[in-house]
Amino acid sequence: MSKRNSQTEKTAARERLRQERERQAKRDKAKRQVIVAASVVAVLAAAGGIGYAVVQAAKPGYWEGLKDAKVTAPAHTTGTKGTTVVIGKDTAKKTLKIYEDPRCPVCAQFERAVGPTVKKDLDDGKFKIQFIGATFLDRNGGEGSKNALSALGAALNISPEAFLEYKSALYSAKYHPQEADDKFKSDDYLVKVADSVPALKNNTKFRNAVTNGTYDAWAMAMSKTFDDNKDGVTGTPGFVMDGKKLTADNQDTPLLTVADFNRVVGAALKG
Repeated sequence: MSKRNSQTEKTAARERLRQERERQAKRDKAKRQVIVAASVVAVLAAAGGIGYAVVQAAKPGYWEGLKDAKVTAPAHTTGTKGTTVVIGKDTAKKTLKIYEDPRCPVCAQFERAVGPTVKKDLDDGKFKIQFIGATFLDRNGGEGSKNALSALGAALNISPEAFLEYKSALYSAKYHPQEADDKFKSDDYLVKVADSVPALKNNTKFRNAVTNGTYDAWAMAMSKTFDDNKDGVTGTPGFVMDGKKLTADNQDTPLLTVADFNRVVGAALKG
């Protein structure tokens, strides 16, 4: 091989190497551009996602959004937005207000121990009861108090008796969940409890009202009645007669035994 041919081949090889390096440089540049573009898209998407999340978080939740909604009040109610629920004989001269939250474990304790006595006194015409529903336990997380209160409205729409029996069933040892267990948020569970009440078992009108949320806005209006009450009641269960809170002692202890209930309410009836 001549020196000339050898030099020519070396020159050609260097040229091929140069061209290959240029092509590789172009490929590397294109790759970097793709990565940068993808990164920009990802940043924009993330920013958009954050923005969407912020907007969604700023929106009121379902129940909060019902605060100003039109209220469908159950039958057997009176007053603004149907939040006055009074049950008992017209001949009863006095009314006992009872404040309760469906998820409240102490309310469940009261209903199991004293509920039958309240029902007997009610049937005997000793007093009427005015029910005020609260939902403050949902503030700790959940929506069971609101959902159960709405279901109580559906029961009240059937009859006052169905309402009282359903309330008793919700507070029963069989169906009342632990405070941290938000079982009442489930419509299916509320309907299951209702099947233990003869007037509500397989009752299409009741079931539709629960599943359709017919009385959801009413539940929120009732809850506001508790929040704005002028009786000084801040917890449940709470009892008031003639504008005076009724407690078992000077420590604001609720009436949790039949003996305390009979003693304190009996004195209030005479007052």
